[in-house]
Amino acid sequence: MVRRAIFATLSSHSIAGEHQGRRLPQVEEQLLTGGNSTEVVRVGDTVRRTAGPWTGSVRRLLTALRSAGIAEVPQHLGLDDQGREMLTYLPGEVPLYPLPSWLFAPAIIRESGALLRRMHDASVTLVGQPALWQLPTHQPVEVICHNDVAPYNMVFQDQHLRGLIDFDTASPGPRVWDLAYLAYQLVPLTGSERDTPPETALRLTRLDLLMDAYGQYFPPAQVLGVVIERLRELAALTDRRADETGRRDLLDQAATYQRDALTVRALSTSLQAGP
Repeated sequence: MVRRAIFATLSSHSIAGEHQGRRLPQVEEQLLTGGNSTEVVRVGDTVRRTAGPWTGSVRRLLTALRSAGIAEVPQHLGLDDQGREMLTYLPGEVPLYPLPSWLFAPAIIRESGALLRRMHDASVTLVGQPALWQLPTHQPVEVICHNDVAPYNMVFQDQHLRGLIDFDTASPGPRVWDLAYLAYQLVPLTGSERDTPPETALRLTRLDLLMDAYGQYFPPAQVLGVVIERLRELAALTDRRADETGRRDLLDQAATYQRDALTVRALSTSLQAGP
């Protein structure tokens, strides 16, 4: 499984402003680390992050989700006086790697699949509307995909899923595009240099549980094929970012995606070969 850091407090400083001639009290601004693209800070009960051309589309997506009664996603609050995107802060725990064993409990898989289905259904109203997204569209377009549904973007309380964050890379695509990546991360479909994936039978059982919770069945071969496609695309994207930023750690991450794609292909081949 990919070892990706979550957002965590790195440093902090105080900011202050003025309102109608009165100086506002200082508010601590905490720099959060863990993302791969934009700076993210926490200010009180809000999160601020660098805005981009896609921010308006993200705001419309979050507004649609919240209007559909999905309280597990942040509320978009517009832009602050520095032009940064403002979102409500979702309290809770975002798991650190190595991931705790409770994260792979059947209840978490069910909660994750059910939340993803609710989000997808609520996003259908935006399909076909003019919008600018950070990542490319994938066909067939059925919903607006989050594109990064994984433990490092999940918020938990009392070992239950309470929120999903980081919608900056959302874009239109098929339902299975998100579902396959969630399976890759949460089943999990692969291991790492320090652990191994679950036995094949257990992986398939968890995959069936995830699809049952989502409420729509996709053949395992289709899901695995999408996982391979996603990992190869992620590897290419991460290689480009490494070239642009000079960050060698991104090269290691891209190599991990490529290795995981080979692992999933081996699993897919074994399923096709049968007993």
